[in-house]
Amino acid sequence: MQDPAPPENPFASILVDLPAPAHVPRDRVVDITWATGFRPNDLTDPYEPCGWLSGPDIPRILFNPPTGGGVAGGGKGSWVVTHYADIDRVYTDNEHFSNKGAAGFQALIGETFRSIPLGVDPPEHSKYRHFLFPHFGAAQINRMEPQIRALAVEMIESFADKGEVDVAWDFGRVFPVRVFMTLMGFPPEMFEQFLDWEWDILHASDRAKTGAALSAVLVFLRGFIAEKESHPDDHLVSKIVHGQIEGRGLTDEEKIGIVWFLWLGGLDTVAATISQMFRRLVMEPGIQSRLRDHPELINSAVEEFLRTQPILSSARIATRDFEWHGVTIKAGDSVQCLNSAGNFDPEKFACPREFDPARKNNRHFTFIAGIHLCLGATLARRELRVVLDEWFKRIPEFTVRPGADTTVFPGLLSIRNLPLVWQGKERS
Repeated sequence: MQDPAPPENPFASILVDLPAPAHVPRDRVVDITWATGFRPNDLTDPYEPCGWLSGPDIPRILFNPPTGGGVAGGGKGSWVVTHYADIDRVYTDNEHFSNKGAAGFQALIGETFRSIPLGVDPPEHSKYRHFLFPHFGAAQINRMEPQIRALAVEMIESFADKGEVDVAWDFGRVFPVRVFMTLMGFPPEMFEQFLDWEWDILHASDRAKTGAALSAVLVFLRGFIAEKESHPDDHLVSKIVHGQIEGRGLTDEEKIGIVWFLWLGGLDTVAATISQMFRRLVMEPGIQSRLRDHPELINSAVEEFLRTQPILSSARIATRDFEWHGVTIKAGDSVQCLNSAGNFDPEKFACPREFDPARKNNRHFTFIAGIHLCLGATLARRELRVVLDEWFKRIPEFTVRPGADTTVFPGLLSIRNLPLVWQGKERS
């Protein structure tokens, strides 16, 4: 496996011969492909290679050239910010940074509807956020918790006495998606098909395969919306299609834009987080022991798992020309926020590489920040807390199966398989 760490002198790899716009200083051009979650490693802290990027001697703005890879920049390259304060500005300064068109995969097949609310800027954004938030706020999640907990118990009990489980494939991949599908009202038999489509949209390198998956899922979602228009029920898709925004019903483009975005966002982010969480628990068993002995730390430990596992980064588009940290940002430039560096900024977090399950004031960027803070953050937190609570009640000390591959893609791709073992027995 290729070493994911940057060179000993990070700026020995400045790519002076690679193309970059004329307004980009040559000493800011550096390939950070290795930091964008597409290169695996087997470190206990798989985000450790990004640590130097938030150091005090690193330029506050870098530029990842077009050949540097990644999704930001639309093939033109992207500015990259890696320090906490700068990431916070990009996420919260809506005058200079736009999210218009975000998650616009559907444009690949000629669709023109927007991904709502993520791909919409203020002031229009607020009406969609206000429409959807009650379905994801604390009151609604409190009502859902008994069902979430019952599912977690059912799944954990199914393998507790066996002494083993592939926690990534058989649990992490399944549990949050079953919760999400129940919330939305999607038919359970679509589970595997949904994950296949989602994988081809987000992770396939074959453009034809991505296009086919996009076409198929949109046909399904439009048909499902039409069904709920005729036969309403108590689930979220039905509430969306029969809802009102500012005293009017939703347009067809608003309905598909919202349902599509929720479908896209609900399938693998929590799954990736669960898999990485259990990997950390076996790579650093002291965390496991402390949480088992002190379950009151589970809530704060979940925040620390989230901080140290920034599954996603996010980009914005500059709305105007302006000067920032000695460089000129041009209108239309992409600015990528590297959460895998900002979540470990020593200016913000004491001993940032240490996993501290009791860490206070843990304001990380794993759920982004600002008006586009993840709509499902409350649900995700509750799922993770319930999983740990019910797991430690039923599963004794566990380790990874000897000889198992523990490499991880430090991002959304994460882990496909992670076999765990413990002392158990088959039920009679």
